[in-house]
Amino acid sequence: MSDPEALPRADQAPGAPHPRETHALFGQDAAEQEFLTAFNSDRLHHGWLLTGPQGVGKATLAWRIARFLLATPPASDGLFGAPPPVTTLDVSPDHPVAHRIQALAEPGLAPITRSYNDKQKLRDQIVVDDVRKLNTFFGLSAADGGRRVVIVDAADDMNISAANALLKMLEEPPARTTLVLISHQPSRLLPTIRSRCRTLRLGPLAPDDMQAALQQAGAELPQQIDHLNALAAGSVGSAMRLLSLGGMQTYQELVNIIASMPRLDRSRALKLAEAAAQRGAADKFELLLTLVETCLARMARTGATGQPPFPEAATGEGEMMQRLSPHPHKARIWADLATETSARARHGQAVNLDPAALVLDTVFKMQETAER
Repeated sequence: MSDPEALPRADQAPGAPHPRETHALFGQDAAEQEFLTAFNSDRLHHGWLLTGPQGVGKATLAWRIARFLLATPPASDGLFGAPPPVTTLDVSPDHPVAHRIQALAEPGLAPITRSYNDKQKLRDQIVVDDVRKLNTFFGLSAADGGRRVVIVDAADDMNISAANALLKMLEEPPARTTLVLISHQPSRLLPTIRSRCRTLRLGPLAPDDMQAALQQAGAELPQQIDHLNALAAGSVGSAMRLLSLGGMQTYQELVNIIASMPRLDRSRALKLAEAAAQRGAADKFELLLTLVETCLARMARTGATGQPPFPEAATGEGEMMQRLSPHPHKARIWADLATETSARARHGQAVNLDPAALVLDTVFKMQETAER
């Protein structure tokens, strides 16, 4: 049987450090300060919902909040009155709480995420047993009288039974407990869960913050950093995925193929399709489908606005898009194709359609659109 600690974690992006290992958070000062304002007011809400696009730092903020709360003793008025307001969530890496969290040995913290079944296969949902484990956690951690923090990553993954179990805890929260829920799509959550949490919204990162976050994660920045910023759209998680799976090179090849339209370079299209069909290339195939959707959306935006997106996401992208999507009518056609292509791709994946055939079919649809 495999070592559970060696298995991939549902709350960790491939090729990236785990959020508990990321001490600095870039570009989300407003969300941090909103939380600190509530903390300093001595009216800290028991439930927090961190929302925003994937990969912008929600999980990093959740672990920063947990580290801060567990390392900061409750305020009490002393001989000299109330202590001064806290201005940062920073906790020294040398702090005992930081060491325990790093080692997943902090008794006051319970992370909830998708677990493995008996066959050591990662579940696609957070199930009710994952949430019910909190009852044991609350019982064991009550003796020390300190704070307790629960991180749910991602709350969107809960099935209905798990969501209802967590809702009961939000309705009757245990004493000195803070529940931090991470959500990429809060509309998928029960309205009653959303209503019992205070929301912190995180936005896409600016280019400078993106570069700083990537460097902290140990990523090697490409020469065409503008292309990466354009494709990642302010998401560090998306940027790490692009870098680890060769996404920038794939998008450049996609742009080159479309630029040959309406006289399609069929040999290049065939090579792209064959690469998607290689054994063990499931992640790259999934990324390619995402890049096709991105390209079509940028094509539609070019026609609608009369200007190609800036900065370019690949060399020659702007010229290609202005030629093939020169006006709003053409933009509408590309937008319709984007919707159709996305639906067909997801259906093809669901029925295990050959990836090469799916890619070629998509390219031929784009060729037909370019010929109109």
